[in-house]
Amino acid sequence: MTFTGHVFLGLSVDGFIARHDDGLDFLETTDGSGSPGDAGFTAFVESVDALLMGRGTYRVIEPHGEWPYQGKPVHVVSSTLDPAADPRVVVHRDLDEAVAALEAAGYGRVYVDGGQTVRTMLACGRVQTLTLSRVPVLVGEGFSLFGPLPGDVHLEHTSTEVLGGGMVQTTYRVQGPAAGTSTATSGPNRASTSSSRSPDQKLPGS
Repeated sequence: MTFTGHVFLGLSVDGFIARHDDGLDFLETTDGSGSPGDAGFTAFVESVDALLMGRGTYRVIEPHGEWPYQGKPVHVVSSTLDPAADPRVVVHRDLDEAVAALEAAGYGRVYVDGGQTVRTMLACGRVQTLTLSRVPVLVGEGFSLFGPLPGDVHLEHTSTEVLGGGMVQTTYRVQGPAAGTSTATSGPNRASTSSSRSPDQKLPGS
């Protein structure tokens, strides 16, 4: 079964998902217009069958006292993480291996998390929806969600909502793989990527 990937991210207006020290403080809105709550994060997680993330994202989430993905299979791509270190996750040495495992398990909807993982899955056409929740702040530097792609990835706007705290949440439907990407690359088991520290984070309150 071929799964569909779904992305749900909080980031600054200038596109950063975390500071260089993994800090997420800027994701807390401060414009005085109320709180966005969890911005739909809980409902989104409930809607997916499994999660796929990189080592950097796992590194940030793991120390938190409350595991946000109770009851959901979590697949982590890492060349260094001990597969036996955390029973809550399944470790894969590369993205091809992880994608193959998700396909074999028969999952329908997969939450794709982590900067490099998101970019690679977008480029090869494995992401169906992209929800971006922008917090009204400029942080100047840090880990960026977006980076080099092999070609343009076209999006269709489906909705925009202004939430508490001035957060603007926009959802897009991804129109296909990056322009110029071969059919083989966009297949279910052709999603190779290099490792990256770029983490992708939960939204405030999630």
